[in-house]
Amino acid sequence: MKYLFALLSALFLFSSCGPRLSPFTQRLYEEQNWNKDDLSRIQYYLSEDLVLTRELRDGKSEIRNGQIKIVDGREVEQIVFKRNTPGVFVFAPKEGRLAVSFESNDENYLIFGANPKSGNRYTLLAGEWSRNGRYGKVQYGGREWRVSTSDAYASILVPLKRERNRNTNGRVVGGRKVD
Repeated sequence: MKYLFALLSALFLFSSCGPRLSPFTQRLYEEQNWNKDDLSRIQYYLSEDLVLTRELRDGKSEIRNGQIKIVDGREVEQIVFKRNTPGVFVFAPKEGRLAVSFESNDENYLIFGANPKSGNRYTLLAGEWSRNGRYGKVQYGGREWRVSTSDAYASILVPLKRERNRNTNGRVVGGRKVD
């Protein structure tokens, strides 16, 4: 029992000291005033599972980084990104946008941007959303893919360790005795 308590205590201490994954937000970006070099040194993570799907045409299929499935009689390719998949900054297409790659090929990236509906978290950006609101279209690896609206709020997370450092100027009073 002592060993279990000691193990749990050590685990708690080490886990509480490490950085936590926090949403990458516009406010964080602005407060830190990061440049492109700074952004490229940050490790990004995906907040939730994300699935890209595209329909294969002409009976041809070039399968890379994914799998083929038959959906309603149609042949489709899917790329699955699991929650907490690590990614890196590739470039900033414009202010308030980040291209993040989760693969070794920099040509395979997703665009994230500040979303006011999500507390200005950097969420997945689609080029357009369908009229029925069931999917959005994103570019990935030079091809157009569909993403479900349920994945629309997938965002990027960063390891953030907040430390409370305060510079305090002061002195210690020694006291005063009666003469």
